[in-house]
Amino acid sequence: MKKPHTIIIGAGFAGISAATELAHKGHEVTVVERHSVPGGRARVFSAEGFQFDMGPSWYWMPDVFDEYFARYGKKTSDYYDLIRLDPSYRVFWPDDQWDIPAGMRELEHLFESTEQGSAERLREFLRDAAVKYGISMGELIYKPGKSVLEFVDFRLLRQAMRLSLFSSVSAHIRNYFSHPKLIELLEFPVLFLGALPEETPALYSIMNHADLTLGTWYPMGGMGKITEAMHQLAEELGVSFEFNVNVEEITLVDGKATGIIANGKTIAADAVIAAGDYHHMEELLPQSVRNYTPGYWEKRVMAPSCLIFYIGTSQKITGLKHHNLFFDESFRQHGNEIYRQPSWPTKPLFYTCVPSITDPSVAPEGCENLFVLIPLAPGLPGDDEAIRENYFNQVMDRLEKRSGSSIRKHIVFKRSYCTSDFSRDYNAFKGNAYGLANTLGQTAIFKPRIDNKRTKGLFYAGQLTVPGPGVPPALISGNIAANQVIRHKTKSPL
Repeated sequence: MKKPHTIIIGAGFAGISAATELAHKGHEVTVVERHSVPGGRARVFSAEGFQFDMGPSWYWMPDVFDEYFARYGKKTSDYYDLIRLDPSYRVFWPDDQWDIPAGMRELEHLFESTEQGSAERLREFLRDAAVKYGISMGELIYKPGKSVLEFVDFRLLRQAMRLSLFSSVSAHIRNYFSHPKLIELLEFPVLFLGALPEETPALYSIMNHADLTLGTWYPMGGMGKITEAMHQLAEELGVSFEFNVNVEEITLVDGKATGIIANGKTIAADAVIAAGDYHHMEELLPQSVRNYTPGYWEKRVMAPSCLIFYIGTSQKITGLKHHNLFFDESFRQHGNEIYRQPSWPTKPLFYTCVPSITDPSVAPEGCENLFVLIPLAPGLPGDDEAIRENYFNQVMDRLEKRSGSSIRKHIVFKRSYCTSDFSRDYNAFKGNAYGLANTLGQTAIFKPRIDNKRTKGLFYAGQLTVPGPGVPPALISGNIAANQVIRHKTKSPL
């Protein structure tokens, strides 16, 4: 019997995740990718002896990666060595700096020394976050979000009040803590979700569980080791990859997706998973069969874009850890300039990753590898070299002052990456880096649909559909999309 054939557009986390699940379930799978390597936004590049992860640099929620590989009889350790960072990261405040310890006892001491009684409140806060995490990961996150009926389940209804869907992360944290530094520390993880803490449901305190309880990890060799491992696993399962492929059209016959036109050739399939930027994937279809209009997209609340600098220095740098958060300017002002009054930031917060502190393989001997990221409002015009250089000098002034290291005069490699690059390389809507913001109105059934409601056999995966932005959600999104294809082909009830 001939295997059903699925084409997947995009070899990022979501695309490869979908491919492994389908191949494991007996499908023939072809993944087409416009770049020359797998990884999507998690691609890697090398220059002057340095190896740079282009996108994701935080390894959180290790259980999701473990479950992904275990589904196919594998372990992460079959492909890469994973270590837990301690401290997890360093935070630079205007007047101080904190190293956030991996150990819970040390973390409680840090809280208690900052605000009396907060150690016990931290335990209570994290117990609540762990319950939400368990419900979310066990009951909610793998649902396709196609109908409210998916959530009409007695167990879920019974647990609903514990999820705190109708209060904000900001209010929830303030129920436990009053010191501004503790509040900012606990609010920071939701910035990965793309909205201000006061506009993010308190459900997402699960990110505090991911941060402070599950911990911050690093795969030796860099984040690119994850997609390298996934690519290898997919090939072991029989997935075919075609690189340097530009998809021009998703083909349709009688209301059904029948394949793609790519590089001028037609490739037939029984189903298609569009795992690129959702907005662009819809542009490969006639307007009449797209899920959403241009007006719909204009009204979406997008997660941030960013300005990134990849830097190689000829000497080691003191005063920094593997991950460093610079909260030495106004958290509120920068948040407003991203979300409420989109503009180029006045005095941006920023993040610096120095993976060569942990992993000597990503830089030449005696050298340092730096990744510097400034969150930005998506869709800002004019990210030209002058603007980039202005922000480069701003962050370098602060980096050199706070770390106590001279950096600029030792730079031997520098490259910048901003909104126009995201648009060019990934067809990213408004140059977004992280997809849609996880506001209440853009959660679960309110996200862009995982299936095309006008075309049979066409599904979507990635950070613009369920479950949302981030690497673990992208892995899960691919799995959900793959299982939608399987149900579609077997005509099982959804």
